[in-house]
Amino acid sequence: MADPSLGRSTPLVPPLYQSSVYTLPDLDALDRIVNAEEPGFIYARDGHPNARALAADLAKMEGAAWAAITGSGMAAITAAVLPLVQQGDRIIASHRLYGRTTQLFGQELPRYGVEAVFVDTCDLKQVRAALEQPAKVLFVETMSNPLLRLTDVEALAKVAKEHHCTLIVDNTFATPVLCKPLDLGADLVMESLTKMICGHSDVTLGLLAGKQPDLFPQVNAVISIWGLASNPFDCWLLSRGLSTLPLRMQAATANAVALASWLAEQPAISRVVYPTRPDHPDHELAKRLLPAGAGNMLCFELKGGRDAVNRFLRAAPGVPFSPSLGNTTTTLSHPGATSHRYVSPAEKKRQGISDGLIRLSVGVEDIEQTKTEMKKGLQ
Repeated sequence: MADPSLGRSTPLVPPLYQSSVYTLPDLDALDRIVNAEEPGFIYARDGHPNARALAADLAKMEGAAWAAITGSGMAAITAAVLPLVQQGDRIIASHRLYGRTTQLFGQELPRYGVEAVFVDTCDLKQVRAALEQPAKVLFVETMSNPLLRLTDVEALAKVAKEHHCTLIVDNTFATPVLCKPLDLGADLVMESLTKMICGHSDVTLGLLAGKQPDLFPQVNAVISIWGLASNPFDCWLLSRGLSTLPLRMQAATANAVALASWLAEQPAISRVVYPTRPDHPDHELAKRLLPAGAGNMLCFELKGGRDAVNRFLRAAPGVPFSPSLGNTTTTLSHPGATSHRYVSPAEKKRQGISDGLIRLSVGVEDIEQTKTEMKKGLQ
């Protein structure tokens, strides 16, 4: 939006449009904006300049024809699914998902007559068997939360297309720096922008992007009607940090590789989970899916269970217990008590989420500082 007071000058940094509503000259102008005959804004829940600018930048990064910004990652998943399903439809989903995503599919959508079937999406035979009965959506994570099982997106995209099913990929752990699911055949990609793409733990936003233009108006309508919209300040903050994402991802990935190797040598730890390690079940797929690296997330398990975790947290406060991920500094979370708190004990056991499991979000700081702090908790 041009500001006449600036003359021919253009701000180097995109300005913040902290307005919930916009003025219009007449009803004809309103009609042209509503009918998409000319650009413009009316009410921030329907769209605002900061969201539009951020969406354009992220669409380029994802290789998408369009992108929409939502108020959170979960809002992005909701905006992806609601235009595609109605009462009586089925969703096929990975049985290794973020806890709230599992709740959305397994508890909330069934209340509206949408069935969710959870399968091992690492097993193409299971996916094909589940799709023998028609389904509208196949939902997976590039890297599962928390134990980092990888998805062969290209293979699943072929299966989904054979069965006329929309493949949606949650790419939060990888980001478009490491993986572009749309280039591998996915129909939609979503990101929790709150995490590594933001990188500073100061915004809550989500992204949904795709290549099919006809879906964009439906997604925008859902975002407005269901109140899933973003706010201008969060979009402005994220735009400010977006240019450093490749650098942050490269540095954090290098730190994660080094830290995973170091942790594997510690006597107090029974296992370390990182996709490029030889003992990871998907390490061969990681070479193909993530040639630029496997990202900043890893897990390790303390031998003493919950008591050992509490001792670690109290002894090593310099690695904050902060139940999210993607900050510039290294933080940790306890999946059993946070991201998968509401998952049944049997399901936690099946996934390998034990009381001693810690999920580490590795930052960009000097890794020797992190090791020094962690040693306090591992003694």
